[in-house]
Amino acid sequence: MKTEPSQDLPNLQNDCFQATDLAQLQDAISGQAPKILLLYGSLRKRSFSRLAAEEAQRILETLGAETRIFNPSGLPLPDDAEADHPKVQELRELANWSDGMVWSSPERHGAMTGIMKAQIDWIPLALEGVRPTQGKTLAVMQVCGGSQSFNAVNQMRILGRWMRMVTIPNQSSVPKAWLEFDEQDRMKPSSFYDRIVDVMEELMKFTFLLKDKRDYFTDRYSERKESSEEFRKRIDQRSM
Repeated sequence: MKTEPSQDLPNLQNDCFQATDLAQLQDAISGQAPKILLLYGSLRKRSFSRLAAEEAQRILETLGAETRIFNPSGLPLPDDAEADHPKVQELRELANWSDGMVWSSPERHGAMTGIMKAQIDWIPLALEGVRPTQGKTLAVMQVCGGSQSFNAVNQMRILGRWMRMVTIPNQSSVPKAWLEFDEQDRMKPSSFYDRIVDVMEELMKFTFLLKDKRDYFTDRYSERKESSEEFRKRIDQRSM
């Protein structure tokens, strides 16, 4: 079943939207909607990184994704609580649930915020034999208080690589974000909004292409070798 552009997305031009191959994508993902987790990096009452993430969420759902947004309020600093803290458990469960992620951070002092970094730091590379992020897709976005910058998205790309994620080529940086949202906290029509649509469309395509092939793309010689050596050790121990 194809998803028509939502009436909740007045900035989308239906003719341009349908002129893409999204109809084919929506047919392909029928019954197996990609699961996308969105993280944002500010706890302000009117957080523009959250508003950008919510705008991205609406677009993703129109494209056929199942989405969740994690609220970082109450998440302790890394190492300042045990891993069984409810907010840490919630974040890790969502990371395991997801097929891909969107990270949306303000730029503060020329970098992503500590709130954004803390969320990523609480997601382990491996936990009980499961790699919560390996082989999953990632889109990065940032909002700026002043002129356009790419410091935060560049940093998040490095983190995405460290977390063994497939970070898509496209990205979004919204300058003077306080001018780009209306009184209803919806993003105004602009080239910056169009870029977010581009990024979410690209994320959906990458996620769909990699979703069922993740194990193949993340299968490594070194890990197979390590597993083989461990297996031989167990066999040798049993035969003693």
